[in-house]
This record gives sequence, structure tokens and C-alpha cells, in this order.
Amino acid sequence: MVYLDNHATTACDPRVVEAMLPFFTTAYGNPGSPHAMGQQAAEAVATAREQVAQLIGAENEEIIFTSGATEANNLAILGAARQHVKAAGQRRRIVVSAIEHKSVLEPCKHLAMEGWEVVELPVNSTGVIIWEVAEQMVDEQTLLLSVQAANSEVGTLQDIGRLAELAHRHGALLHCDAAQAVGKIGVDVGAWPVDLLCLSAHKLYGPKGVGALFVRDGARKLALQPQQWGGSQEFGLRPGTLPVPLVVGLGTACQLAFAELSAERRRLEALRQYLEDHILRALPHVKINGNLDHRLPHNSSLTFPGIEADAIIANLEKVAVSTGSACESGSLDPSRVLTAMGLNNEEAFCTVRIGLGRFTTEADIVEAAAEITQAVKRLEVLYR
Repeated sequence: MVYLDNHATTACDPRVVEAMLPFFTTAYGNPGSPHAMGQQAAEAVATAREQVAQLIGAENEEIIFTSGATEANNLAILGAARQHVKAAGQRRRIVVSAIEHKSVLEPCKHLAMEGWEVVELPVNSTGVIIWEVAEQMVDEQTLLLSVQAANSEVGTLQDIGRLAELAHRHGALLHCDAAQAVGKIGVDVGAWPVDLLCLSAHKLYGPKGVGALFVRDGARKLALQPQQWGGSQEFGLRPGTLPVPLVVGLGTACQLAFAELSAERRRLEALRQYLEDHILRALPHVKINGNLDHRLPHNSSLTFPGIEADAIIANLEKVAVSTGSACESGSLDPSRVLTAMGLNNEEAFCTVRIGLGRFTTEADIVEAAAEITQAVKRLEVLYR
């Protein structure tokens, strides 16, 4: 199988698995225990926290381990809003982009049911936030502006630094879901003055079930209300015994990404260029979606006019691609990301998402380009 669905999840790097294994079998102590095995686990967690912090330019104490980006996004959004209410704050507006992941949109819906005003920022035809509208929507009543760093369907990158400046100008916080960006492009919370940023291990060749929330200046400085209650782990924000093997896996994945990011980005961009060039030469009517000057290096979103994406996927024997975000799987509606960008329903249903990865080879891309092209040509004959 030529796996090209790396937006949905990545394979766990064998080097990550190797680093994790001892903490399942021999170094299995609870990091909260005072004895030697407990302290060994605690030291491994501290190292992993440092590795995550290094990848995004943060301080160690600004990293909170979670079960993934979904939990981190919920903790950031609900925690900030409910703490604001608890502190008798008067702001009641949340501004969120129209193309966010469900793990951002759903907690915002719950806040709307609690009386918050939730407004969605529109995007242009390339998936970029419309700046003039953002300036109008973010005001003195806004507590939180939430914009993803990179879109999981079309790969478009947002200007996070500029959005942070806008939020802070009005005294609001900026939350950034960076699950698709971390480990794929340079993410630096020094250059991006975000207040809250989320990431997930399984998007950067680590294990499923672990992620992190970056909290500017640490949990004690930027107050969030916990969304779970129990022990005092993770600076009181996220109770429960830490899954040490998974945390070690996340840390190792971040360490590898930090060392290999620049070379890997160039490699993936070259492979994507070959793939798109080959497909467009054979099928010149195909459209590439997203911002072609500012997108993830491994992303390609292609619309095949008149040919449904599900039919294309069903006709691929050796190539694994998808129609969009895995969290939307099973929905009968067209992609809300694509329709927000101006594609009509038919165009959205004819769009395939391709995601290259660390283990994608040149031979894989040659094979994928040929098989996708052949499948579409066969279907075009049938659809006539």
C-alpha cells in the first residue's frame, strides 16, 4: 500500500517505538512515586517536556501533556472561557475561523449554549482569513480568537503572528490549533506570540493518545479552569497518571522532527511537485485547492471535475488517500472547508486530499501518480 493519508495519522517512527519500549516493560514506574523507578519515569517525562518545548521554541513549564490535540483544544477554549466567567470577567465573544477542526468548533458550540457569542471568520478562495473582516469581528468584547496554523484539508497556512497582534491589541487571547503544522513547518512561539497552542503526537510520527497544550508563561500565569478533576498532575490542569511511554514517544518524535524538519520539508515539496505535475499533465482540467504559495509541504488537495472522490478512492488498488478530515468521516455533507472557500457542492464531492509523509518514497509517488491518473481516466469514460 502506498499510504498518502498522513493528515489523518502518521506511522509511528521505529525510532520512537524503540524509545518507548522500556517504559512498558522495565522502566514502568509511576512518575509521581518517590522511589528510584518512579524518579526514572519522572526524569523521562521531564526530558520529553524539554524536547516538545524545544521543537516549538517554548519553555519547559509551558508544556502541558494531554491525550491529544482534541483534549488540548477543549482545555484551552473551555478552560479560558469558564475561568473568565469564574473571575467575573465581562467579555463574552469567541471568534473562530470557519475552517477549524471539529475539536475547536464543538467546544465553541457548547460555549454558545452557555450564553457566549461565537462568531465565525470567513476565508477567501485559498483558505486564508479575510483580514478586513477579522479586524471588524475582534473587539473589546472578545475573549478569545481561535485560528488554526495549517488547514488539514487544503494545507493553507495562516499568518499567526499578525492574528496574535490583532487579538492582543484588543486584550484578547489567541488560541492556535497547530496539530497539522508542528513537525511539518517551523513553529516558533517566540515568533508567533500565541497564548495557547495545541499539538498531537500521531500527526508527527509519534504514538496515538498523547499530545500537548502550550500555555504562555505557564499554567500559573495564564489561568485556565481544569476540565477534569483529580490529582495535581500537569500543574493542576490535567489530572491523572501520565502515560509515560506515550509521553516519551511524543518527546522523541519532537526531537526527530526538530533535527530533520528542514531537509524533510524540501524533500516532500519536491515529491509533491512531481505528483501534481504528472497528474496535471495527464488531466489538465484538475484544480489544486488552497494557497499555493503558503501551504503545508506534504499537502495536495485536488478537485477532479465531474468525478466523485469516493469513486476515485474505490478504484485505487494500492494507493490510500482520503476525501478530507478523518473526524468528518461518515458525513453525507460536502466538506465545510471547501464550501467555505467557495467551492460548490459538486466540486467539493469531487475533491481528494493527498498527504505525503516521512516514509513516502520517490517510487511511491511515481506509482501513485500513475494509478490516480489511470483511475480518473477510466471513470471519465464511464461518466460520459
